[in-house]
Amino acid sequence: MPFLEDFAEILKPQEPLAPYTFLKLGGPAQALAQPRSVDELGKLVVQCRREQVPFRVLGGGCNLLVRDEGVRGLVIRLSENAFTSVEVKQSKVRAGGGALLSTFISECARHSLAGVESLVGIPGTVGGGLCSDAGSRSETIGQLVESVDVLDAQGRKQTLERGELDFTSPTSGLDDVVIVSATFTLEADDPESILKRMRKFWIHKKARQPLSFQAVGRLFRDPRGQAADQLIEQAGLQGTRVGGAELSERNANYVVVQPGASSRDVLRLIELVRSRVAERFGLTLDLAIAVW
Repeated sequence: MPFLEDFAEILKPQEPLAPYTFLKLGGPAQALAQPRSVDELGKLVVQCRREQVPFRVLGGGCNLLVRDEGVRGLVIRLSENAFTSVEVKQSKVRAGGGALLSTFISECARHSLAGVESLVGIPGTVGGGLCSDAGSRSETIGQLVESVDVLDAQGRKQTLERGELDFTSPTSGLDDVVIVSATFTLEADDPESILKRMRKFWIHKKARQPLSFQAVGRLFRDPRGQAADQLIEQAGLQGTRVGGAELSERNANYVVVQPGASSRDVLRLIELVRSRVAERFGLTLDLAIAVW
């Protein structure tokens, strides 16, 4: 990718991607870029489109599996201050697309703003949370968003209002843009009440997730009206292992990566689960994890 010489200061050729993901698996990116400003990001996107170089945006890496052979093209990581800040003005909160959900939640709670408690315990970034409409079955991040600032495929800045976003789709209509920041409208509440709800969500989620020291990833979305982990358990697959990839004993919808595992092991385990569940229940499980 010779044209990327113009971005040498922010570029890392053949950068291993495994350290940037929760599963710690997979090969390198042909190049990894960490732009320092929105303008620099825009120029990068424009160059990629002009030269027909494929690019992807890397968030927190919590639900990402990188194939063993790595990723062709450019991977963009929004890790600089221009994309990670969280600003609070009365009931409005503006968060960068690369801001960690944990930072976003903490800042809201610090300013006694309620509504994001259901996001407690969910890893990743604000941008990733918007794409997947993260939250609980009753409360999600999409219910709180007022607008999203994005760069389109041509590198142009746009503001998408709430009515232009479709949170009923798997990607919220944000799959073809780069999320720069988002603005949320929240309500003031008693700080103690906010903390109490945060503790409740934390306890509930941690009770059904693998242990925090394990390298894990959630595999499938819940089918409408059902739970993927229960379907996998009923298919007799809890604890099933393929190579170094194993279904968690605490929650069968999570893969736990053992030492020596490969991305290929995880992919084989995914196919095994999908085929068994389809055979038993006539359902095709949709992936919750992105595969690059």
